[in-house]
Amino acid sequence: MASRMISAGVLPLALFSTLAQPSFAGGLDRSGYNIDLLFDQSRFSAQAAVIYVMPQRELKNVRDTNTSVLTGGGNLNNRSHSADDTANYAIPYVGFKAGYEDGDCLFDYSEPFGAHTNPGINWAGANNNIETKIETHNYATTCSYKFDVGPGQLRLIGGAFYQEVEGFKERLVSTLPIAMGTGTGVGRLDLEDNGWGWRAGLGYEIPEYAVRASLVYNSRVKYDSLSGTVDLTQVPVVPGFGGRVTSVFGEAEAPDSLELKVQSGIAPDWLAFGSVKWTNWSVLQSIPLCPVSTKGRAACTSSSPTKLTSLDLLYRDGWTITGGVGHKFNEEWTGAVSLTWDRGTSHGYGAQTDTWTVGLGAAYNPTDNIEWRVAGALGILTSGSSGVLVEDGVTYGNDVSYDFGNDLVAAVSTSIKVKF
Repeated sequence: MASRMISAGVLPLALFSTLAQPSFAGGLDRSGYNIDLLFDQSRFSAQAAVIYVMPQRELKNVRDTNTSVLTGGGNLNNRSHSADDTANYAIPYVGFKAGYEDGDCLFDYSEPFGAHTNPGINWAGANNNIETKIETHNYATTCSYKFDVGPGQLRLIGGAFYQEVEGFKERLVSTLPIAMGTGTGVGRLDLEDNGWGWRAGLGYEIPEYAVRASLVYNSRVKYDSLSGTVDLTQVPVVPGFGGRVTSVFGEAEAPDSLELKVQSGIAPDWLAFGSVKWTNWSVLQSIPLCPVSTKGRAACTSSSPTKLTSLDLLYRDGWTITGGVGHKFNEEWTGAVSLTWDRGTSHGYGAQTDTWTVGLGAAYNPTDNIEWRVAGALGILTSGSSGVLVEDGVTYGNDVSYDFGNDLVAAVSTSIKVKF
């Protein structure tokens, strides 16, 4: 009986506590891909959740290292040498799971990837970034079929998802229009695209002991028709493209990932859980963008003479490791605590260093059909610096350099699940 109490109470909370952790992981990771609702034991269940994240990354000792008025935006070293780089954001999730005999299907909406930095225009690095925002919208169907193997059940998992991406970046291109009274000198890049992906995996469960292990691979999503505009109407001094809006094209990929999750009852009313995730963020290096008028005439690459601008990320692969324990206090309340380490994807360019996070969560079950969950997390964004980085013979980061110390990040989340 005790082991079954673990399965019914602590199990859902353990899964939810891990849901809050990747919301400030490296790369463009926010909620990532999550299919935990697929494992719900009810025939039908629906869940709505939101995570609110508050990162506090502050850039210090900022230095404009390219003061050329033509190629570096101008000398900005008379502006602030510090900036608040990050902005708060919310991550929604909605899912519905239906089961029949040994088959289950999950239909969900999520926003797995995104970014929002907003240091503003009044800092010495405005030639690199004023504001950047990227959003994704993911619509997925994931199904599984389970059958008896040994003391438990093996589950075969497969699915597909449709993903949309959109974003923009603003930076100070030149200070000449400000001095001449002909514009703000700010350029803006807007992009959008969509693509398809798929997932496949295995799961093994022994419900009476709250044992579950799953290994799931999520494919890349190819944005091979990335399109948008470069708006230089406020920068008429730029030769050729200044003073107008130019349509551009390019291509990029959202990364593939592989995640292992395990959990097991370890004592009456106690559960241990953990996960390891690899994300192939190194597929996102520099994304060159070229005028549509040059399409078919020359390849659009980082070294191409037709390149108008680029979105430089220069990520390395990400690793996220989580471990924790959960406890069932009574028939209505369960709780969990977890520790997560996420390897930073920046390595000399950018501000995404390692993150350590402690998460706390609780679940309240007033009835067998309703479950309300609330969780919080507090973490440390570790220190580092950003400057010049050479990749494949191309130099990046020669426009601005800066340092950053150990900063805090916090998150709160809540969800409601209805089973029937």
